[in-house]
Formats: sequence, C-alpha cells, structure tokens
Amino acid sequence: MTQTELNDLGEDFEKTSTGFIDYLLLDESGFPFIVLEAKKEEINPLSAKEQARKYAQSQNCRFVILSNGNQHYLWDLERGNPNIISRFPSPNEVVGYKSFKPNTQTLINETVDDDYIALTQKPNYLRDPRFKDESLRADYIEETGLRFLRKYQVRAIERIQEEVKEGKDRFLFEMATGTGKTLTAAAVIKLFLRTGNVRRVLFLVDRLELETQAQKAFKSYLKNDYKCTIYKENRDDWRKSEIVVSTVQSFLFNNKYKRLFTPTDFDLVISDETHRSIGGNSRAVFEYFVGYKLGLTATPKDYLKKIEKDKLSQKDHRELERRMLLDTYTTFGCEDGKPTYQYSLLHGVKDGFLINPVVVDARTEITTQLLSDEGYSVTMIIDENGDENKSFYQKDFEKSFFSETTNKIFCKTFLENALRDPVTNEIGKTIMFCVSQNHAAKIAQILNEFAERLFPGKYNSDFALQVTSVVKDAQQFTINFSNNNLSGSGNFYPLYKTSKTRVCVTVGMMTTGYDCPDLLNVCLLRPIFSPTDFIQIKGRGTRKHNFLEELLNKQLTNTVLNPKKSKFKLFDFFANCEYFEEKFNYDEILKLPKNLSEGPGGGGGGGTEREYENNQFDPIHSMVVSDIGVEGMKIDRMFFDNFEETVKSDAEVQKMIEQKDLDGIEKYIVDNIFDKPNEYYNLDKLRNSAKVDRRIQLREIIEKMLGYIPYFKSKEELLEDEFDKFDSRYLPEEAYFSIAKNYFKSYITDSEFREIIENKKYALLNTNANGDVFRKLPTELRTLIPEYIKDNVSLNKFMA
Repeated sequence: MTQTELNDLGEDFEKTSTGFIDYLLLDESGFPFIVLEAKKEEINPLSAKEQARKYAQSQNCRFVILSNGNQHYLWDLERGNPNIISRFPSPNEVVGYKSFKPNTQTLINETVDDDYIALTQKPNYLRDPRFKDESLRADYIEETGLRFLRKYQVRAIERIQEEVKEGKDRFLFEMATGTGKTLTAAAVIKLFLRTGNVRRVLFLVDRLELETQAQKAFKSYLKNDYKCTIYKENRDDWRKSEIVVSTVQSFLFNNKYKRLFTPTDFDLVISDETHRSIGGNSRAVFEYFVGYKLGLTATPKDYLKKIEKDKLSQKDHRELERRMLLDTYTTFGCEDGKPTYQYSLLHGVKDGFLINPVVVDARTEITTQLLSDEGYSVTMIIDENGDENKSFYQKDFEKSFFSETTNKIFCKTFLENALRDPVTNEIGKTIMFCVSQNHAAKIAQILNEFAERLFPGKYNSDFALQVTSVVKDAQQFTINFSNNNLSGSGNFYPLYKTSKTRVCVTVGMMTTGYDCPDLLNVCLLRPIFSPTDFIQIKGRGTRKHNFLEELLNKQLTNTVLNPKKSKFKLFDFFANCEYFEEKFNYDEILKLPKNLSEGPGGGGGGGTEREYENNQFDPIHSMVVSDIGVEGMKIDRMFFDNFEETVKSDAEVQKMIEQKDLDGIEKYIVDNIFDKPNEYYNLDKLRNSAKVDRRIQLREIIEKMLGYIPYFKSKEELLEDEFDKFDSRYLPEEAYFSIAKNYFKSYITDSEFREIIENKKYALLNTNANGDVFRKLPTELRTLIPEYIKDNVSLNKFMA
C-alpha cells in the first residue's frame, strides 16, 4: 500500500463508510506488513494496543500503527513500546527499518566497569608499562586523557539496563552540574551501539556552543570505535556517522527534520538539558524519531516543593518552568517525580566530587529597599507644578532605575572579598552576570578602572571583559577563558598558565554546560527569576580543581600552600539564594560600605548620597498588576483544584475513568456537577481560573485532570501544533514554509482576514495587515489551507 493511499484514509478513520475498521497494509510482495488500528478522534489510540497486537501476531506482522486521526503511534512489536509519530511512515522507510533486528538481552547482559570508556580510548592501556607503574600512572592518565567512570556513573548505566529489562525505552537522568553528564551519555551511547541495539544516535542540545562542546567530548571518548558528526544543512556527512550532534533549532528550522530525515534514522535520541531542548515546538523534533529516548537535566524536580504553586502567576518564570519540568518527567515516564537515575549536588559534595559555594549575601541600602515589598521610593520632579512619588523594585534595576554608585559598590565589595588565585594571589577567575548588555559594559568599565588603581600597569583594561552577544568573537572569548589564554596568560607569573583577563562580564552566556573548573568567584549583579538559570549559574563553580596543573615548572609546586580548590564564592547582591533556597546556610554576610571615599573606586566624596536616574517610563504599573494577579491566582487555583477534587471523587466518574470514557465524563459533568448550589461550577468560571489566553474546552479540562496533558497550551502553542499537522501531511515547498505558516495562523485568528478569503473579496486585502501574506502564496496553497482548516481545525478553541 503506498503512502498516498494511506493518507487517503483521512484524518478520522471512524468516519469512513465501513465504520470500525482494522486496515492491513501489504508489502510489495502482497504479504501482511503493517496493522493499522483506527479509533475515534476522542479515543486515545493507545487503548487499542492489545487488540492490535493480537491481530498483528495472527498475521505475522512486526509493525502496528495506532491512530485516532490526530495522534499516531508506530509500534515495533520486537522492540518495546509504541512511539508517537507526527506522520505516517512510507513503506520504504519501514522496510529499511525492518532489517534492523536489535537484541535487548545483549544490552542487559553487557558488563560496564569503570574503564568502559577508557577501553575505547586506548584498548591496550592495561598493558602499557607506564600504567603498570603506580608512580607514573597519574601522569600517564593525564597525558593520554583516559576517562574512567565513577561509581555513580556506572550505576546510571546499570539503571538503564534494569529499565530495558522491564520493557522501558525512555529514561531520565537528573545529574547535578559538574557530575559528568556528557561522559555518562558517552557510556550510554557505547552501550547501545556496541550491543547492536541502535544503529545511529542523535544528541540534541539547545545552544550552538554546546554543539561543538559535545562533539569534542564524544570524539575524545569514542573516536576509536564510532564517528561523531555535527549536523549541518545540505550535507550528508551524518549518514556516515554513528553519532550526530545538533542543536534542536537546526532540525526545527522550516521543519527540516521531517523533510531531510525519516522517523527511523535515529534509534536513540538523547536530549541535553531536556526540559529546554524538548519544550514547546522542540518537542516535535524529539518525538519525531522512533526508538529509545534519554533526557539529561541538572534541574531537580525537588525545587517544586520550595515554591507555592498557588501563588504563581502565568508571568512568573517559576510557573513556566514548573510546567516544563512536570511535562519533562511525564514525557520520560516519570510521572511520580522519580527520575530513572538521580545524582544531586548534595550527593556530589558528600562523595567529594563537587564543592558547595560560600554565599556572600551583600545588600546596599538601595538594594535592600528594592528587594522589600514597599520598594525604593523616590520623589520625581514632574514639572514646575509639582512632583510625584514613585517606587522601584528589584526587577527595575538597570532597566528603569539606574544607580552608578550602587554598581561601583558592587564592584568594590567584590574586589575586597574575592577569592584569590592560590599561585599568584591575583583575583581568582570570575564570571559576573548582569541585567543587560549595557549593564555588562558599565560593570566591565568600572572593574577595569578599579584594577588600574589596584594593579597599576598590569592589565591595561584587560582585567574585565564584556562577553555578550553584541561583542565580536564573544563565543571564542568563553573558550579562551576556560583554556587560560583570554587576552594572554601568565601576566603575573610567566611560568603559570592562567588567563590575563580575570573577570568575564556577561548576561546569559557561560551558563548551561560551560566548563571552567578553576573558576573561584561567581557574581550575581541582577535578580534571577528562573530556577533553572539559578541552578545552572551556581553550578559553574562547583567543580573541583588543582591549580598546580597550570604551573609549567613542576619543581615549583612545593611553593604553593593550598593548590586545591576547596570552595568558591557566590556573590549574591539581590538575595537570589534567599529567593530560591529558603534553608540555605549563609556562610558569609557582608555589610557594604556607605560611600566610596576609601579604597579602590573612590572619587565619590565623603557622604555622597545614592544616585538614581529614571528613564521617564513607569514599569511599576505592570508590577502592581502582577501582584494583584498573584493574589487572584491563589483563589483561582483553589477553585480549579476544588472542582477537580469534586469530579474525581464522584463514584460515577471513577467508573468512567476506569473505562476511559471521556465522552461519558463530559456529559456527566454538564448534567450533574455544573451549576449546582454551593460552588456553582460552570465552564466560564473554570476558564477564568485557568488563566489561558483562549477559550479552553471542557474536554481539555478533563484531559488535564486525568493527566493526559500536563497543562493548558497557549493559543500560540496550539497554532504551532495545528500547522505542524498540516505541514506533516501536505509538506508545502520549503520556500513557502514561513509564508504558509503566517497565512495558516492568520486565517484562524483574524476573523476579518478569514471573511475576506471566504467571500473572495480580495480587494479588501489592500487594507488588511495580512494581505501581503496572501499575495506571496501560490494559488494552490491559498485554497488548500482554508479547506484544510475547515475540515480539521476547531476555531472555537482559539477564541479568547
């Protein structure tokens, strides 16, 4: 049966004249090949698993497709669980996949010891005389770059073997920054490739710099056995490789992953920092490929216990990331909140592999007020007729509230209290995180001015360097800083290789996956509202390091008293630790100077008052709305939670839940629960409580209560989903991809535009904002898209 004939079955098979149908697809020789089990649109296709399995076994079929017209699953009965697919595979794709015959027993029985990777790097290392000699072994390992798995990393591999034995094919590793997720991933890749259970692996990252970093690591660990390639457009190098590394954005751009790849091209997909790289539209890339799935994350789900979800608004970063993390755990089959394997920062510190920070909680008088509920109140002169009182908060710092003196105090406090390099006693290597690129430029300038006073003629404006996206070669700067040659090296001591630049001043770079073990100071010169960002930034300093590694003359090692890094300082100028970690043990609290008349950075004059500058627009209005919204959100959430409890505790509903009768539950709620005394639950109230930018349907509310969906998608997320279904089926030419998407979305959301198209009043497009989109499309797409939307998309759910 050809792909065209398969698509001709339509989007809802149950509407065919023959009613409930099992389709049997034949191969070119006329033998049974695939069983297609079709269900109604409102029925989860997975409910037909056992029915389809029996039919497939009776026909000696290896493959099953489960579908309700909107959701499709491809099930290889010889491999494990059904995998969701965004489109039907062609017969040729499945034929090629059929020749691949994995054997999970070989994976389960594979022995994984601490030298699992070392044996790939250097198979005969055990026979090398230098390795046999204990006095030479350490130098030999360092020179050859041999990597040995730690016990917890071996245990992570064993957990995958145990899960595969249980028939599972999705795994989630929650491992703290600095615990070697990439090395562990390399061992997982070798396990699957070596045992013949995958042919090719896709390693997805969400940032360009992590792409190069991952490829470099895999080449170092696995190059003697497997080839690793970074995927680039219009190149087929990836076909010759067992490991392909790519940003999810490269695959997502114009849906290239569907145009250039088949669902069976990768048998193992690994998602680094998974709750970002599979969030939103990126999920489509991750789910497109069938086979095993592994998620890696450094963000523990435990942080959810430290926030009150009822107090979170839709604009709160924590609410967004709470949803993303819950969705991530659900995706990998960890609905109970327990990952496949967990190795936390506390584990790493306890086992001696990582170090905790010394937190420097430093607040000026101004920042103390900015952090308070009342904010920092100032009197602004409006005109000759009067003035006005305004309050500013931490979110306004360096956005609408500016204080040069505060920035100088931050820098002065850091210089006076920073950890020093144990070899040269200069300021230890530092990363500072600022509010904006302009803020980063200011801080770098202030630090360089201070450094010239402290160390005359030593740095020549290289002490601090702005490392942000507007700076040319910023990405290379991050690499040079890690390699100890940013702006040169060995400035104080020629026999010691350390970066001349001591401070990298950034905004969002150098967070996720950035490895710089000799970092001694991390500074937060801005408030952070994202839990993931906070965990990642804090994690930059947790790695251990021996500074003697950079000492070029080993005979001088005895002159360094404390060469091993045992701590790092986390300078927190905006109470971020208090915000995220209520029980954090503050090791050091500093009282900041009240003026800048002494020490580095003086020039302020004795008793100089704090300076501030307002930029003429008032951001406090949105803050007030946000605060009110948070108060309302608690009530709204309580209302929704009470409704959920009422429904799920009803005996009749419980019976229907067991039968997966969503139609019956919906009817029962309308007839027996809505508009009754006491609470007067109804759909309008529930919509208000959900705080979604569209009219959610009762069916969606039921699906969320039963755990079928993790949260209510926004209008934009639904639009992306609907267009992706259209693109998967009709695949418009790539040249028209963006225009077709705009036309598709505009037709759904712009009633005026839709009416013009339906009534063919094309002259009116000259005054419509979307008229240009219509004109740029080929004639066939102008007609096809509206017809598809009418037949397949419910416009009601996009209404506000």
